[in-house]
Amino acid sequence: MLSYRPQMWCSAGVILASSLVSALAQSAVTASPNPPSLPKQATLAVLPMPSHVTAGTGQFVFDRGFDVVLSGYQEPRLDRARMRFLQHLRRKTGILQWPQASGLPQIVVETKSSSAAVQQVSEDESYRIDVTPMKIVLTAANPIGALRGLQTILQLIHTTPQGFAIAAMQIEDKPRFPWRGLMIDSGRHFITPDVIRQTLDGMELVKMNVLHWHLADDQGFRVESKVFPRLQGMGSDGQFYTQEEVRSIVAYARDRGIRVLPEFEMPSHASSWFVGYPELGDSKGPYRLKHALGQSWERPRDAAEDSSMDPTQESTYKFLDRFVGEMSSLFPDIYFHIGGDAEDAMIEWKTNPRMKQYMDAHGMKDPAALQTYFDQRVEKLIAKHGKRMMGWDEVLQPDTPKSVAIQSWRGLDSLAKSAASGHPAVLSWGYYLDLNEPASRHYAVDPLADAAGALPEAQRANILGGEAAMWSEYVTAETISGRLWPRAAAVAERLWSPREVSDSASMYRRLDTIAQELTYAGVPYVAARASAYDRLTTTVPAAALNVLASVVEPPRGYPRGGSRTYDSFSPLNRLSDVVPAESDLGREFCAVAGRIASHSANAEDLKDAQKWLEQWRDNDTLLAPGLGQSALTAELVPLSKNLSRVASIGLAALERMNHPGASAADAETFKKNQLAALKTASAQTAELNFAITPGVEALVSAIQR
Repeated sequence: MLSYRPQMWCSAGVILASSLVSALAQSAVTASPNPPSLPKQATLAVLPMPSHVTAGTGQFVFDRGFDVVLSGYQEPRLDRARMRFLQHLRRKTGILQWPQASGLPQIVVETKSSSAAVQQVSEDESYRIDVTPMKIVLTAANPIGALRGLQTILQLIHTTPQGFAIAAMQIEDKPRFPWRGLMIDSGRHFITPDVIRQTLDGMELVKMNVLHWHLADDQGFRVESKVFPRLQGMGSDGQFYTQEEVRSIVAYARDRGIRVLPEFEMPSHASSWFVGYPELGDSKGPYRLKHALGQSWERPRDAAEDSSMDPTQESTYKFLDRFVGEMSSLFPDIYFHIGGDAEDAMIEWKTNPRMKQYMDAHGMKDPAALQTYFDQRVEKLIAKHGKRMMGWDEVLQPDTPKSVAIQSWRGLDSLAKSAASGHPAVLSWGYYLDLNEPASRHYAVDPLADAAGALPEAQRANILGGEAAMWSEYVTAETISGRLWPRAAAVAERLWSPREVSDSASMYRRLDTIAQELTYAGVPYVAARASAYDRLTTTVPAAALNVLASVVEPPRGYPRGGSRTYDSFSPLNRLSDVVPAESDLGREFCAVAGRIASHSANAEDLKDAQKWLEQWRDNDTLLAPGLGQSALTAELVPLSKNLSRVASIGLAALERMNHPGASAADAETFKKNQLAALKTASAQTAELNFAITPGVEALVSAIQR
């Protein structure tokens, strides 16, 4: 679903009196040999935060050797989890091998019984960890709970004067919601299997348990069909997953306690189906793949690439019957997602003579009724193959079977409507990572807030959780991880941890820690971003480009709003494609500026603000000579100059605040002129925005006589 309309959200966050400073020291538990008590939960460098933590005495030290012992129920998945645990630990500690001998401390993983052969929504993911100086005991009802607990243990390990250790404690933990997903769009840009696996590694770390895999859209059909080989043969530009690759990824996910939910968009966003099988389409054809990306919703529709499935032909349903049967054998999960976004159909069917004739003949008052008919027919096919249908908000109708799960992109009211109607419901509104909103925005969205939270308990129970979404108009296999992580971890915590765990400052501090843990887990997004940066520094000093990059952010919402147009083949290799969605330094500066503006800053705040602003003002002298010499950076010439202007405005504001004395009229005139200049200098350039602008604006606005 691409029609989520974002709320406006300040990139640096609302300027708070309390700083969300990313440079604060990581707050891992650093217990002494005999600590009086464990610090509060909010100081644990763990994400998601566990439900309950109780202090112990002493600490378990890893440097003297240890062993990992599997006890109770055994299966190969647990053996492989043990090996991943050790590999992560080696990366984190740099210790490649520990002594192996009897009498050493142990990590005991006690698993009571098996989980379902095909992972269910209702799996028990709870676990308990008891840490003492000689033993760590992880107890779980089944392997999935054990997987969750192992990730917590890895995050708890930190350095102490005695070596790598975990403070003695007891943890009892379980998820708040059973559905904690991440949607990856492989339809618009093909995301390679290795990146899908890396994403699953990151999801395991933060206890996400559903990979929602969007596998077909107008730009490409991405799964091999042996029943209908022209789907991928003519509808993928040669980029698709073989059935062997799909089975491998599904198995890889199961090893990590993650379900794989396939989505094949219908009846709209289905041009890739029609290229090879034009009889499925509702227009005359011929059809072609739609390569354009980031188009406006108000665009004129082109029948060759904006058509929908023909819901009036029995042949359509016979085709889908065989297709669903084939795909059901690849994807064992109980749910089968059909998308259900009929945006194009709602427009086209109003004027399509055949559709109008069919609606008139069958007493259908509008295209929505025709879509309901289509959805009902498809739901029966999916049920025939032992699956339950899932779709976006549009699928919900008064007579939709209660077994159909609804994924809401419209918001909490729509989520509440689905749950109140008796449907399993999942929230994605507020969790669209491709909108480039800050982690704090996603963190603040709770599936049980507002209308959803006001439902009776029985109806609230239908709200299964949520899914972060990453649509791929503006990301590729090279850049997607840098836009997913670490912000997806904020969504993961919102869906796992108790509702009371809601402090954004704590979340940001722990997000810094989780960023490094992701590297240890095998998610190389930091290295991939560094490689992309290197491509941009062939004609400019790398340090100077990093100064510029550290305070800019890509545009928010759809479309990007820049001067470029995009299609499937557009290279996404500019600075706007590489920088994180949220500037950590911009957030830190805005917090400092907020304290200065509210007269609550200390000497260090004033020193930092002066230092940063001077660096940003002077950086253009280092960048300007080389930016224009590369096609990749020439567009940054005005951006770099504007950073200098924005910083100069901030410095002038600090100077005025430090040396008051002007008349009230002069002060107001100064503020008015500077704010106007700031607005001009902060205009979006090279599809980038300054994250520091709200902080500079706060400084200027705080000027008094």
